[in-house]
Amino acid sequence: MAFGIGSAWGYDDGDIETNRSQGPHLNDLVAQRYSRRQALFGGISAITAATLLSGCGGEDDEPALSVTAGQSVTISGGRIVTLTGGVSGGTATSSTWTQVSGPTVAIVPGATADTVTFAAPNVASATPLVFRFSAINGSGPANADTTVTVTPAELGFTAVAKSRADTVTVPAGYTVTVLYRLGDPINAATGAYANNGTDTGFSARAGDHHDGMSFFGLSASANAPDPSNSARGLLVLNHENITQTFLHPGGATTVNGSRPEAEALKEIEAHGVSVIEVSRAGTAAWAYAQTSALNRRITPNTPMDISGPARGTASMRTAFSPTGTSGRGTINNCANGYTPWNSYLTAEENWVGYFRRNTGDAAVRAATSAKANTSLTRYGAPEGRTGNYGWTTVQPADAANTLFRRWNITATAAAAADGTTDFRNEIFQFGWIVEIDPFNPASTPRKRTALGRMNHEGAWPGRFIAGTRPAWYMGDDAQNEYIYKFVSSTPWSAADANATDRLAIGDKYIDAGTLYVARFDADGTGAWLPLVFGQGPLTAANPAYSFSDQADVLINARLAGDALGATRMDRPEWTAVNPANGEMYCTLTNNASRTVAGGANPTNAANPRAYVDPKVDGGTAGVGNPNGHVVRLRETGDTTEATGFTWDVYAYGSGADLDRNNINLSALDDTNDFSSPDGLWFSRATNAGGTINPLVWLQTDDGAYTDVTNCMMLVGQPGRVGDGTTRQITNMIGTTTGTATARIGATPGTKLRRFLVGPVQCEITGIDSTPDGRSVFVNIQHPGENGSIERVTSNWPANQGGSGTASSTGPRPRSATIVITRTDGAVVGV
Repeated sequence: MAFGIGSAWGYDDGDIETNRSQGPHLNDLVAQRYSRRQALFGGISAITAATLLSGCGGEDDEPALSVTAGQSVTISGGRIVTLTGGVSGGTATSSTWTQVSGPTVAIVPGATADTVTFAAPNVASATPLVFRFSAINGSGPANADTTVTVTPAELGFTAVAKSRADTVTVPAGYTVTVLYRLGDPINAATGAYANNGTDTGFSARAGDHHDGMSFFGLSASANAPDPSNSARGLLVLNHENITQTFLHPGGATTVNGSRPEAEALKEIEAHGVSVIEVSRAGTAAWAYAQTSALNRRITPNTPMDISGPARGTASMRTAFSPTGTSGRGTINNCANGYTPWNSYLTAEENWVGYFRRNTGDAAVRAATSAKANTSLTRYGAPEGRTGNYGWTTVQPADAANTLFRRWNITATAAAAADGTTDFRNEIFQFGWIVEIDPFNPASTPRKRTALGRMNHEGAWPGRFIAGTRPAWYMGDDAQNEYIYKFVSSTPWSAADANATDRLAIGDKYIDAGTLYVARFDADGTGAWLPLVFGQGPLTAANPAYSFSDQADVLINARLAGDALGATRMDRPEWTAVNPANGEMYCTLTNNASRTVAGGANPTNAANPRAYVDPKVDGGTAGVGNPNGHVVRLRETGDTTEATGFTWDVYAYGSGADLDRNNINLSALDDTNDFSSPDGLWFSRATNAGGTINPLVWLQTDDGAYTDVTNCMMLVGQPGRVGDGTTRQITNMIGTTTGTATARIGATPGTKLRRFLVGPVQCEITGIDSTPDGRSVFVNIQHPGENGSIERVTSNWPANQGGSGTASSTGPRPRSATIVITRTDGAVVGV
C-alpha cells in the first residue's frame, strides 16, 4: 500500500527493483508447473494447484504420493499378522504404521521399512483392529487404512497321529530344539558329558529324569526378575529319579554287599533340581548359558531350612539337626508350583522308597512312641524295606560321613530315644513342598510344612487377587489318596510381587494358613475339610491316631484326611488353575485297585469307572481304572477362600475303541484318545493362549496304552464345570458288575487334540512357556528306560529329527528339556 497521496512532502516505497539475482520468476514457475501437470489437474486449475503447492514450500519436481495398506483380513487370536504398506507415485522420505483403533497391540518392525508384524490378541468375539500406513515426501503426507478382524483363539494345528517311533513328533509348522540334557555341565570347570557312564560331578551337571518346570523372566542386562521378558530367563526344573543303568559304564555294581561310594554319590546328585539361565537372540535357537552365575544344582545333599508349624518339633530331630530346624536335601521331585514373588515350589513325591527300615525297628519305637509305627505304616514304610538303590550299604572313606546312612531310619535301643543320635526321624523331614529362590544361588531352600506332608505331586496356586487370601492346590500321588488345598492366613498384597527377599515373603504367605482336604459328594457339590488340630476328630482322643498338636496333624496329613472322611481318589497328580475363571483341574492318573460297587475299593462319585482294558499286543489287561481321568472344580463364589465347590470330570481317559456307553465316556477318537493323564498346565494369562478360553495342556505317563502309542501331550480348550451331563454307567470286572453315576463334562471333540508324541519308553512331563507364549518348554523323561547296556532301546535325544528308529548299539538315551516354537513365530498351540 502506498501512502502520501495529497501530501506536501510526497511519499514513495523506495527502489523496488533491487533483486538482481538470476532466480526464477513466479511467472516462470507457474508456466513450468502448468506444462508439467496440466494433464493431471486439467486446464487452468493446474495453475492454481501448482501455485498452492509452491506456496506450501514443496519441492518443485516432487510428485504426490499414493499409498496402500493392503487388504483387510480376518485372523484368530495368537496368530502373527504382517502388514505391508505400498508407496507409488514418488519416493517417500519416511513412512510409518500406527494403530487407529481396537485392543492395543505391540507393533514390531518387519523385514522391510514398510512392513510390521504383531501377534493378534485374544478376544471374546470378532473384533476389528484398524491400522494406518502413512508416508510423506515434499508433496506432503498420504495415508491408507486397513482392518484386521480378530476372532477368538482356537486350536491351530492338525492332530499328531499316535506313534511308537523313537523321536519327538509335533505338528507341521512347529520346530523342536533340544535344550538341556542329562549330564550337561552348568559351570566352566565341568567338562562335556561323555554319556558312557564315566562322568562324575553331578552337583555341577544336569540331573536325570527331568520333570516339573517353571520359566522366570530375567532382565535383559542384569540378574533381577523381569516377568515380561520372553528372550532371557531362568529355567528351574525337577530331576525326579534316575535310570540307574546308564549312569555307570557297565551298570550299577555291588562289591561284597556294598555299593561303591562314587556310584552312590553320583546317583544321589542326579536327583533334585536345576536352575539354569536360558536365552534366545531374535529368532535363533534357545540355548542355556553354561557359565551363568545364576546356574545352580540343588540335590539331596543341599542344606535345607525347616519352616512353618513343624519346625523344631520332636519328629524333625536327627543326628544332623538335633534341634529339628534344618535338614539335607530334597528328593523325588515331581511336579511344581510357583509364587508371584518369583520363587519356585518343588514337590517331594515318592520319597518313602529311598528309606531302609529293618525288622525290629517297630519294637524299639513302640517303647517310646507307638503311634510312630502307625504313621510309618500309613505312609508306606513297613519293616523289611531295604531302600532304593542300596545307598545305605555304602562304606564311606570318611567314617564320619552320614550322607549314606541317613537313609536308614532303623531305630536302635542303644541310641537316644528322641532321635538326636541316629536317623530314625529322617523320613519325617521328607514329603514336603520346598520353596527355592532361583535368583539367589546363595539362598537356603525352605521346606514349607504348613502345606502338609504327603506324596506331593505339586502345589499350583489359584488366582492372586488383592485383598483375598491366596491358595495352593495339591494332589497326593498314590492310589486312593486325597486332593488338598492350602489357604494362606494373609490376604494378598500385590506390592509383595516385587520384593527382593523372596523367601521372607514366603514366610509371610506360606508358613501360616489352613490346610484342607477335599470331599466330593454325589450331587456334584463338595467341601473342603479343615485339617486343624482340636477340631472334629483331630484330637488326642482319635482312636486311629492320637494327634498331639497342629504339627502332628500336618506331618500326618493322610491320617487326618482319613479321620475327616475325605474322598479316596484315583491317584491325584498334577493340579492346574484356569487363569480366566479360577477353576481347578487335577489329573487322576489311574487306579489298579478300584473295584465295582460292593468290592474292596468300590467306585465313588468322583471316580466312577471300574473296567477291564485289554492289550492289543496280547499283554496283561489293565483293570480298575487303568486309563484315569481329569476332575475339575469350581470354588463357591469363585474365590480361593471358599470351603465349598461344585465339580465334574473334564475328560475320561480311554482308547477310542472302548465302549462309549460305559468306558469312553468323553467320546474320544483317534485324534485325542489318551491314557494315564499326569502333567497338567494352562497357558499363561500373558498371551493369547491363556485368556478368554485358555488352552489346557495334558501330558501322559502311560502304562496302559503303550501297546498302541508312546506317551503324548494334548492341547484342549475346555468349557466350564457343569457344561455336560450325568449318566448311569455299568462297570464290569470279570463277572462282577455294578452301576455308578458319572458326571461328564461336555464332549471335547475337536477342542482337544494330540499335539506331541514322545520317543520310546518315555514320559512327557513338565511344561511352561515364555510370557509371550511363543516358546514352550517340555521335559522328556526316561526315554528307553527299559533298555540295558547290551540292548539300548532308545537313542533319544541324539537321534531327534532322524528316522525314529533306535539302534541297540547307538548312544545311550538321556532325559532332556526341549523347546517348541512355531516357524511363523506365533503363539504355540493356536
